[in-house]
Amino acid sequence: MTTMTLDELAPSTLTSFTASDGENLAVQDWPLPEGEPQRGTVLLVHGLGEHVGRYDAMARRLNRWGFAVRGYDQYGHGDSAGPRGGLTSDMRLLEDLGDMVDATRARTPAGLPLVLLGHSMGGLVASRFVSLHLRPVDALVLSSPALDADLSAVQKLLLATLPRIAPNLRVGNGLDAQYLSHNPAVPAAYLADARCHDRISARLARFIAEGGPATVARAAHWSVPTLLMWAGSDKLVNPAGSRAFAAAAPQAVVQSHCFEPLYHELFNESPELAEPVFDMLRQWLVAHCPLRAPGVAGR
Repeated sequence: MTTMTLDELAPSTLTSFTASDGENLAVQDWPLPEGEPQRGTVLLVHGLGEHVGRYDAMARRLNRWGFAVRGYDQYGHGDSAGPRGGLTSDMRLLEDLGDMVDATRARTPAGLPLVLLGHSMGGLVASRFVSLHLRPVDALVLSSPALDADLSAVQKLLLATLPRIAPNLRVGNGLDAQYLSHNPAVPAAYLADARCHDRISARLARFIAEGGPATVARAAHWSVPTLLMWAGSDKLVNPAGSRAFAAAAPQAVVQSHCFEPLYHELFNESPELAEPVFDMLRQWLVAHCPLRAPGVAGR
């Protein structure tokens, strides 16, 4: 295990990435210092209404564990292109992730694993991506993934019609920030963050509503090593989706755990609640990604 201090970590960088359709995505990299032994690269996929800059503290933990980290603002989020909460096509977020995986692979030293880490809607995007075998990845971490939309009958009726007649209509996403974390500083910072928003389009809502159950339906055939963690007291994403996935997935491939008292953002919970989450994440990542000196090829 590396013992780097915050002062020894390399500064993060912000760049613009051009997706395959010409749209720009904001990218943030948290590299390891040159010459530092590394375990691999973690690619972060953030949730609905937020941006990857909110993951700075987590990225720094991953750095100290020996991982280079990259994240990006999804289309319609943060500093990336698109109307807030909008979506140009049903495959948009998955195609963007494919572009990012390709670009990240190209800059990751040969033999080092690429780990996807998705939270909430990002967990849905990452798991749907893996379920469809759009690109090979070495491991997957899911935090409170949106695998069950928990829609009312009225919402289901709206989603049956709105994406066809008004796919770009955007409304409030209904998320109550006070349930992000038991730490009151987290929702306060979220609400004060100009790069966060509360918009969702009909097309994006349909992607979430249909993508979760479709991903759970493939759980029994899962083959990518996966760590699934979810909040038992989540009031923003229905924990039933994670429970169903965990019950159906092969236990030799998917390690799953419910943190019963926690709210939605496991990694942003109050310190005493979050430490067991980070302990589990660290142990799982270390077991699946051996530390390698620079220039030493892996499998």
